[in-house]
Order: sequence, then C-alpha cells, then structure tokens
Amino acid sequence: MDFEKARFNMIEQQIRPWNVLNQKVLDLLEVIKRENFVCAGLEKLAFTDCDLLIRLNGADTGEAMFSPKMEARILQELELGAHEKVLEIGTGTGYMAALMAQQSAHVTTIELNPAIAELARNNLKKNGITRVKVLDGCGFQLAPTLGQFDAIVLSGATPIMPTGLLGALNPLGRLMAVIGTAPAMQLVLARKSRDGQLITTPLFETMTKVLTNAPKASEFIF
Repeated sequence: MDFEKARFNMIEQQIRPWNVLNQKVLDLLEVIKRENFVCAGLEKLAFTDCDLLIRLNGADTGEAMFSPKMEARILQELELGAHEKVLEIGTGTGYMAALMAQQSAHVTTIELNPAIAELARNNLKKNGITRVKVLDGCGFQLAPTLGQFDAIVLSGATPIMPTGLLGALNPLGRLMAVIGTAPAMQLVLARKSRDGQLITTPLFETMTKVLTNAPKASEFIF
C-alpha cells in the first residue's frame, strides 16, 4: 500500500473539504504518521473516513480513535499556542496527543484503561513524541488535582457540559467536547471568560461513544 498517496487523498478528499483549511494543521497531518498510531493489523485502514476501533492482542476494547477529519477539525478549532498546556481525557492510541504536542508546550493525557495507556506510551515513544505525559486513571476525577490548563479536550462524548472540569481551565482557556446523547450530539467549543463565565459555541453535529464516568444529566422521577 502506498501510504503517502493514501495520506494525500485523506487530506485532499476528506479533511480539506470539511473546512479544515489551516495549513499548519494540514502540514502536521503529513508529519505525524497516523498509520504508526493505529492498532496492529489496521494500518491499511488508518486513512478511512470513520472512527477506528482500538484492539489489544486482536481483541476489541470497545474504544475507538476519532475519524481523521474529526481530529483535524478539533486541532484547527483549538488554535493552540506554543506556550499553552493541554489536558486530554481519553488518550486512546496517543495520536491526538501527538498532534497537540506539536502545537503546544505540553500535553497531559489521561486514559482509564491501563493497557490502552501503555499502548499510547509505546506509540509516542516509538514516534519520538516528547512533551506528552500519559496518566492512568479517570480523567474526570484526576483533572481537578493537576493544576490548570489552557485547553481541555475530551476524546469522547459527555451527555452534559462537564462543569467539574472548569476549575482546571485557565481564564480565557478552551474546552472542546462532544456533548449530548444519541442521536443528538454536537461538538462544542467552550471558552472561559476572565470572570469565570463559560461561552459555548456549537460547531457541528456528530456521533461518538460516551466516555466512561462522564457526568450525566439529573433524572427526575414524577
């Protein structure tokens, strides 16, 4: 398989038409090789326009990577700066953390499944990605103990805005998450004002798996 041709087609036929026009993002997709971060045996599917299952020892984990165009759009909308610190909840194979690390000062990423976390560590090391720290545990529980970040990214969905994470967000920081329940989910960019208010901007409708331990809306019994 010609991976470079497949990568070119992914960028030109999937990502650019999806309003990802930031050249720095497009260039980065050529530098960080996606096929090096998919699970063994799935390399030829690295550029397909869909979420890609994460497998360990040939068995599905129930988790998945975002589609390439979703990863690229998130990266573009975040507008990361070289001085910024990023927190990711849901490490997966480490690919999204690798991308964000190239545009920021440091990425802390938290993965609930220890085996997937170890997969990510190995992928990042093999690909020479520095400025990323992978932690085991529940991101929603650990985040408030890690200080403050300029951007927080949820690599999965949450039924409601995770307000418990806002204390870990610097003033003027951004939180990116897929919010809602099937079949009504949206990627939302939330910005924290200087006085602590949250300004939310829905970006587009999408569907993805809800993160384990994500906050849920209160259920009322009448």
